[in-house]
Amino acid sequence: MSTTNEPRPATRRPGPSRSATAARGLLVGVLTAGVALGVAHLVAALVDPAADPVLAVGSVAVDLAPQPVKAFAIRTFGANDKTALLAGVYTLLALSAVVLGALAIRRRRYGLAGLAVFAAVGVTAVLSRPTTTPVDVLPVLAGVGVGMAAMLLLVRAARTVTATESSRPRLLNRRQFLVTAAGTALVAGATATIGQAAGRRSAVGARSRAAVRIPPPAQPAPPLPGGVTAGVDGVSPFLTANRDFYRVDTALTVPQVDVKTWQLTLDGAVDRPRTWTFDDLLARGVVERDITLNCVSNEVGGPYIGTARWTGVPLAPLLREAGIRAGQNQLVSRSVEGMTIGTPLEAILDGRDALLAVAMNGEPLPLEHGFPVRMLVPGLYGYVGACKWLTSLQVSTFDAFDPYWVQRGWAADAPVKTASRIDTPKPFAQRRAGPVMIAGVAWAQRRGITAAEVQIDDGPWRPARLADGPSPDLWRQWTYRWDATPGSHTLRVRATDATGATQTGQRAAPFPDGATGWHSTTVTIT
Repeated sequence: MSTTNEPRPATRRPGPSRSATAARGLLVGVLTAGVALGVAHLVAALVDPAADPVLAVGSVAVDLAPQPVKAFAIRTFGANDKTALLAGVYTLLALSAVVLGALAIRRRRYGLAGLAVFAAVGVTAVLSRPTTTPVDVLPVLAGVGVGMAAMLLLVRAARTVTATESSRPRLLNRRQFLVTAAGTALVAGATATIGQAAGRRSAVGARSRAAVRIPPPAQPAPPLPGGVTAGVDGVSPFLTANRDFYRVDTALTVPQVDVKTWQLTLDGAVDRPRTWTFDDLLARGVVERDITLNCVSNEVGGPYIGTARWTGVPLAPLLREAGIRAGQNQLVSRSVEGMTIGTPLEAILDGRDALLAVAMNGEPLPLEHGFPVRMLVPGLYGYVGACKWLTSLQVSTFDAFDPYWVQRGWAADAPVKTASRIDTPKPFAQRRAGPVMIAGVAWAQRRGITAAEVQIDDGPWRPARLADGPSPDLWRQWTYRWDATPGSHTLRVRATDATGATQTGQRAAPFPDGATGWHSTTVTIT
């Protein structure tokens, strides 16, 4: 037995595992992002809800997205396209936060540099918006500033969680990190919640709308004849309820407008520029008209069309009173959030019921449909003649100014094309053999619909029965009684307008001036 005193090898302290370090990095990143976004949201609610950096970045994404991407979003998500976009922005932020947290655990300066990059992106996005002011960058700066402080605090607490020979310090250090993380999470949740509450309190639009009283129209819309309804279940109602009316626009958050401070300015190439308050417009007297409105992004058979009873001030007299100078052919309308829409002056002055609409189906315009005032020009797709949240009108020329959608390749002049849709039976429906009612709607605003025809499989076109059409600016319901036989069948519809032109069967996408083609659906008869 050896009696030599050999030195014992030094005991190596076990370091933190990679999985534990990764988990702490993830938590640091997510909590840092939560605090930064919560503070930014709170400050934006106090300064300007539109200055929220997430909304600003989302708006830039909308502006820069290629046309096929926009078309895919509308086609895939419909009215939920904005929700899908914001969900994508938040998902990207969450993934970026995880990466930044992992970097910050190793080198704090990497994490701080990443936050600085996000600050630059946020400030650039906010400043790119048409109606921004220098104050609007405060939410970004405040959010990133507090986020950096939170990151430093969390990283310092995470680094204390190291394995030691004694279990007591290790437990204390872990507890300190968890307490720090919980406190940070509490701050993130509190700022986001308070920001939401502050945003609701600052949402003046709903309060303002509730106080608005629209006077009785000097020219009420005539009662609708009983024959406008085909009497078939499944056909779109002749008048579309406000809650069901389609919404397609680029506003990620609905603008909040107070009618007490709202003004509409008419200027540009006119002899007598003018500014009106909301009460000034109402004092001119309002009229009531039934008008069908549809969106150029509607695919063949798509849902982005509706008919409402609109109340508003005739637009043509305002322009004539201002004195339009010679050679002008475009009216540029601007919304409170900066959207620009260009309308051919000829379409406003040719006698159609172009309105500055203030009410929809007997109540003040809903916030999402343009409260307090929107423009409405029958016969044109919405992107050309239906500016929402209107605040400015400028007489100009098409050569002098390209509005928002024209800059992105859409046609400058876009009259509505003749179109039709099968509402019932629905695609892939199953029906029993025998009499089956096929029904739907057809439209050709300003020209009116004079015929609708139905084709079964590759058979001959058969005339459908048209419901009454009291105005060429309205869609018409149609029906066809089919003696259905067993099997799978393809149904098609086409319409003819008052000029004698039958809609083409050649398929074309909505870009750049509206879709074409016959709507079809397949059903199974048993």
